Amino acid sequence: MNLMNLPDRVSLWNWLRAIVVVAAATSLSAALPRGRADDDRIASQLAEIEPIDTHLHAYQDVPAVADLFSRFNLRALNITLIDDRDPFAKSMEPQWSDALAVRRLTKGRASVSTTIDPYDFEKPGFAARVNKRLNADFDAGAIAVKLYKVVGMELKKKDGTYVLPDDPAFGPVFDNIAAHHKTVVAHVAEPDSCWKAPDPKSPDYSYYNAHPEEYAYKHPEWPTKEAILAARDHLLQLHPNVKIVGAHLGSMEVDVDQIAQRFDKYQNFAVDTAARVDYLMMQKPEKIRAFLIKYQDRVVYGTDNVLYPSDKTEDVLKEWAARYERDWRYFSGDADVQFEEGTTKGLHLPKEVLRKLYHDNAVKWIPGID
Repeated sequence: MNLMNLPDRVSLWNWLRAIVVVAAATSLSAALPRGRADDDRIASQLAEIEPIDTHLHAYQDVPAVADLFSRFNLRALNITLIDDRDPFAKSMEPQWSDALAVRRLTKGRASVSTTIDPYDFEKPGFAARVNKRLNADFDAGAIAVKLYKVVGMELKKKDGTYVLPDDPAFGPVFDNIAAHHKTVVAHVAEPDSCWKAPDPKSPDYSYYNAHPEEYAYKHPEWPTKEAILAARDHLLQLHPNVKIVGAHLGSMEVDVDQIAQRFDKYQNFAVDTAARVDYLMMQKPEKIRAFLIKYQDRVVYGTDNVLYPSDKTEDVLKEWAARYERDWRYFSGDADVQFEEGTTKGLHLPKEVLRKLYHDNAVKWIPGID
C-alpha cells in the first residue's frame, strides 16, 4: 500500500483517496476488533488525551466532519499547497476558502496552514509577492506555512538546474515567516523507494508502478534524495529562528536513526508522522519505542487524512476513524497490530509521552493550534 501524497496528471489526491479507501477495507479494518463498544472505548481514550492531527487536508463543509472532530475531541492543522500538476491544487482557490469553511464548521478546531507559491521564483519581486500573500493569510488566521516537494523535485531555473529548498530566492520568505512567529511544515523529498529499483515489498510499489512520471528511479536527471535533504538541512542552519516540522518523518522514514541525527544537530527541527506510521511499524518496536521516548519533545502526530469536495464523505470519514483507532492501538497498546506490510507489537508508550506525541508537541511546535 502506498500512503504518499504524490500528484499525477489527473488528480493526485483523488487517486490517493481511492487507494486509502481500499486500505480501510483491508489493513486498517483488519487491525481493529469488530464491535461498536470497542470503537467507542478507543474514541474515548483518544478524546481524553485531546489529540491534534497536525497534517490533514479537509475540504468539505458538512456536519459529518464536525461530528468526527467532536467524537475524537480532535484539533487539526488543515494544510493547503500549490502544485501545478494537480487540477485541485493549481491555485489557492478553492482550497483556501474550503479550508476556512471547515475551520468555521469545527468552531476553530481545524486550524489552517497557508503555503508558498514558488512557481515565479525567478521573476522580479517574487519574495515581496509571496510575503504579501502570506501576511494576508496570517491576518486571516493561518498559523503555519507549507513548503511543498515541488521545490527540489520539479522546479527548474532558466539554466535547467533544479531549485532546492535552500535557494536564496526563498531567504526573504523564511525571514518573514520567522518575523511572524509561524511554523513551516516542510514536505521535502520522498521515500527512499522513489529512487530505488521496483520492489513489490515496498509500501510505495503500486504507486510508482502506476505513475512512472513521478518515479525518480526512472529520471536520473532529478536531484538525488541526499542532495535534497542536504539542502533542507542547510535551510535549518540558515534559519535557526524558524520552527520547521518535517512532514512525513522528514522523508527519513526507513530508519529513525537518521531523524535522531538531525534532532541532535538542529534544535529548530521536528517531524510529523503523516502517512508514515506504516514505516515506523516496519522497524523494530523496541527501537521505535526508545526513539519516541528519547526524543519525546520532537515528534508530532499527523495522518495526511484527505477529504476532497468530490469524495464520498461517509466512506472517507470511516477510513479516517479507522486510522485514528489503529494508530492509537499501535502507540498506546501492547497487543499485536496489523498493517498492510505485516504485523507488529504495540509500543505501549508511557502516558506522558503519548500526551506529548498527540497534543503537547503540536502546541509547542505549531503555536496557535490549541
